[in-house]
Amino acid sequence: MVFLTGAAAAAEVEVAIANMRFDPPSVKVKAGTTVTWVNHEKRTNHSVLFEQENGLESDRLFPGETWRRTFERPGAYPYRCGPHPEMRGLIEVTE
Repeated sequence: MVFLTGAAAAAEVEVAIANMRFDPPSVKVKAGTTVTWVNHEKRTNHSVLFEQENGLESDRLFPGETWRRTFERPGAYPYRCGPHPEMRGLIEVTE
């Protein structure tokens, strides 16, 4: 788990998508932080799907593509890859 404090908390945080997993799989950030997912795979496309938020999902991310989301409210935001449900991650947002 990654935990950012102080000035770093407001910076963007990157989650890599590689080897059929999210890395890091769990990230703890302060409200207002933007998380960027980057697909580092060579051939595989992925998405970022938040099932508990009415199925909010990114477009398919092809190799080299990114998707960003800013988390404004404290809480736990579990997510998974749309086409690969075994790939899971968690964003924990604090005040």
